[in-house]
Amino acid sequence: MKKIKLTINNTPVEVNENTNVLTAVRKAGFNLPTLCYMEGELPEGSCRMCLVEIKGTNKLVTSCSEPVREGMRVFTNTEKLINARRINLELILSTHNNDCNNCLKNTKCVLQKLSDDYNCNTERFAGNKLEALYDDSHPSYTRDNSKCILCKKCVITCKNQACNVLSVHNRGFESFVGTNNNLPIIETKCTACGQCVANCPTGALVEKYEIQNVIKALNDKSKMVIAATAPSIRVGLGDLFNLPVGTNVEKQMVESLMAMGFDKVFDINFGADLTIMEEAAEFVERLKNNYNMPMFTSCCPAWVTYVEEYYPEFTKNLSTTKSPQEIFAKVLKTYYAKSVGKDAKDIYFVSIMPCIAKKHEKLKHGDTDAVITVNELAELIKIYNIDFKNLKGKEFDDVMGLSSGAGAIFGASGGVMEAALRTAQDTLTGKDIKDIEFNAIRGSKGVKEATVDIAGRTINICVTSGLNNAKAVLELIKSGKKHYDFIEVMACPGGCINGGGMPRKINDNNAVNKRAKALYKSDTKKTYRKSHDNPNIKKVYEYLNTIYKNEVHKMLHTSFKK
Repeated sequence: MKKIKLTINNTPVEVNENTNVLTAVRKAGFNLPTLCYMEGELPEGSCRMCLVEIKGTNKLVTSCSEPVREGMRVFTNTEKLINARRINLELILSTHNNDCNNCLKNTKCVLQKLSDDYNCNTERFAGNKLEALYDDSHPSYTRDNSKCILCKKCVITCKNQACNVLSVHNRGFESFVGTNNNLPIIETKCTACGQCVANCPTGALVEKYEIQNVIKALNDKSKMVIAATAPSIRVGLGDLFNLPVGTNVEKQMVESLMAMGFDKVFDINFGADLTIMEEAAEFVERLKNNYNMPMFTSCCPAWVTYVEEYYPEFTKNLSTTKSPQEIFAKVLKTYYAKSVGKDAKDIYFVSIMPCIAKKHEKLKHGDTDAVITVNELAELIKIYNIDFKNLKGKEFDDVMGLSSGAGAIFGASGGVMEAALRTAQDTLTGKDIKDIEFNAIRGSKGVKEATVDIAGRTINICVTSGLNNAKAVLELIKSGKKHYDFIEVMACPGGCINGGGMPRKINDNNAVNKRAKALYKSDTKKTYRKSHDNPNIKKVYEYLNTIYKNEVHKMLHTSFKK
């Protein structure tokens, strides 16, 4: 590919042709503010924060939409540019709800940071404001249009997630982002994947915080308060305390929860092991009897909602096994409650998730009392004045804190499939297979395919992440162009490590890969690397099969909306 040479602030840089100036600026080591720019998408150029000055043209251009040209001399911080950005920000602020202290994005809002950086006057262009919609109908998140800056990131994201629930209505000053037919979000086909929330630069879209409920429970002496963390949390939480992306902070995370006063700190990876036990058994049974194939994983609630709303004919193909969160909660309030002499109603279970859809999922079964995201956990750590970076670290509590490497990799795209195959191949062959790493389905690629031979049988598998990719796979299956036996789907691109409740690293495109690498490394260090080898899982099944007998399947499985 042809290379283009140019200078950024007199610094030479070489990039591929058809590259935009913004990419060249970043490659040269300089930074530019952006509000509407999304990597890999057609530039909007609407916020006009990435303005640059091209020597010899005497004009300012948006670097996100300006292509590079040979010999260009680009400047990013002239007085003219600084003044232009300040005016653009103040114009945005003139129609914005500037009550920052009462906003959940306070100190984390990109607009707020830029306003501080450029010393903006919020009242300079004060005038009329559009009557704004506030929608808190959904249990996972809220929409507040008084804080929307029309960057359209949510609209683009929703389109990329194959939902198209959001769009821009009206024109000019009357423009606003709304749902189709302006329905409350709960009445739309929103899957609550949370990608729009994660990409929103302001407080227009925020997850519903449950922090106060958790604090109240921690101060209720009549309750045994238990926390359990998803695999992704330990490789994302450190980002919010300025640690390198992908740092595994499992032990510091556990100690911080103990310091808050949780009676027990367990690992949702234990629930992942339980999910695999049920899901692998279900797959083997379907495979042998050839019914409702291919089988889809169902641990991602946003994906389940997508099937129910957009492709209901495939609900029969979903695994009926409960997700790690809900299967963990059920066992916690039966097996564990009995073992410590507690009534289920006296246990308050807090699930810590990378996903806002889990807030919605908890309402379906009623065993999980609160769901908080990694962002909310970071807030709790700050509220309790815990010096996170200097914690020495502690281990998970025993029993439901012991998990396998198979449970650890659940957070990465391909991890659920790999974990299930580790157990399925032992079940089908009747042997302890040592070759347990399925590298063909690892990585952040949107669609991954592989063929595996187990017990003389060829099994076609597919792993996909991002609902747009899932839609493409479903259409291929419907058309008969593809045949699979087992398919893993995660609604969020890259899997749970890029969930709607995870911190976003704007200038680190490899964040997902770094987090995945940390989870796979954790897997290799585990004593047990297959779910069925976990001795505490075996104890749970012994108890359930003794006490509940014919009720076990009903306890660990679910059904779907038709």
